[in-house]
Amino acid sequence: MLIKVNELKRFKKDSINFYLFHGPNTGLIEETINKLFKPIFSKNVISYDETELLNNINLFKEEIFNKSFFDNEKFIIINRASNKILDLIEELIENKITDLKIIIKATALDKKSKLRNYFEKNKSTVITAFYEDNYQSLLQMVQNIFREKNINVSNEIINLIIERSKGNRINITNELDKILSYSKMNNKIKLEDVIKLTNLSENYNISELVDHNLSKNKKKTINILNENNLNTEENILILRTFLNKLKKLKNLKINLEKNKNIEQVLSSSKPPIFWKDKEIVKQQLKTLSLTEIKYLIHRVNDLELEIKKNNQISDQILNNFILENLKSTNSAI
Repeated sequence: MLIKVNELKRFKKDSINFYLFHGPNTGLIEETINKLFKPIFSKNVISYDETELLNNINLFKEEIFNKSFFDNEKFIIINRASNKILDLIEELIENKITDLKIIIKATALDKKSKLRNYFEKNKSTVITAFYEDNYQSLLQMVQNIFREKNINVSNEIINLIIERSKGNRINITNELDKILSYSKMNNKIKLEDVIKLTNLSENYNISELVDHNLSKNKKKTINILNENNLNTEENILILRTFLNKLKKLKNLKINLEKNKNIEQVLSSSKPPIFWKDKEIVKQQLKTLSLTEIKYLIHRVNDLELEIKKNNQISDQILNNFILENLKSTNSAI
């Protein structure tokens, strides 16, 4: 059956075990799951990628039907879903498996989608479409958060937050977290405070820049570099983004040496890897050896000190590092 996003909050979740959330607004999908479902099933959340699940489908079904998988009710999230998952869902429903909740996440499904049609027509399932945000929906989101926290802010501040976040719900949430943390120490939030706290809109290219550089994608890396005009503080932010991603890659690489199944390694990562990022992380793991990752971690730490001592040439120092990293495995390794 069809349920709108704004109806999910009031919907009695105990009555339905199978949900399909689809659409381009991945930020709202994550927000809905985190606020409405995870608080209920927080102790028993298991996340799968569809490919990983289907590759091990016999084991999955055996554990479910034998009940060995469940101490009590479980909450399963299936990411990057397609029509391929439909047979499994039909089988679970036909066998009246009731001690689990399943949320299936997918990109926008067209009207011909078998998965979409099944969930729309079946009274024991729920399907919800998550459309792109517009200015009005984001404005309401920000206003509601400040209202809940009893914080008075001007419309100018709210507009700045939305503008600097490029109208992206996930980016807005990140910026609001910083502002709300600041508000605990300062009762009044001024426009100049928000300007200092929030990232410039271009900074949302930082993660993308680092990802493409670690994948040695020369064209996209250089395009992003050319489009941005970064200062010393932003250069430090880029290096710290490099460091965070490299440390995560290091742990994944070590786990991958123990467990050769890359889908399982990525799915079990903590903190979890967002499904949209999995393909580029796979490429990075393929491109970089563990030795090179360790070298780059050491190099990034050194570069941060170098930039702080020579902030007048920070752009040059960082650009040289980024361009060097586009080349094949460093000869110093």
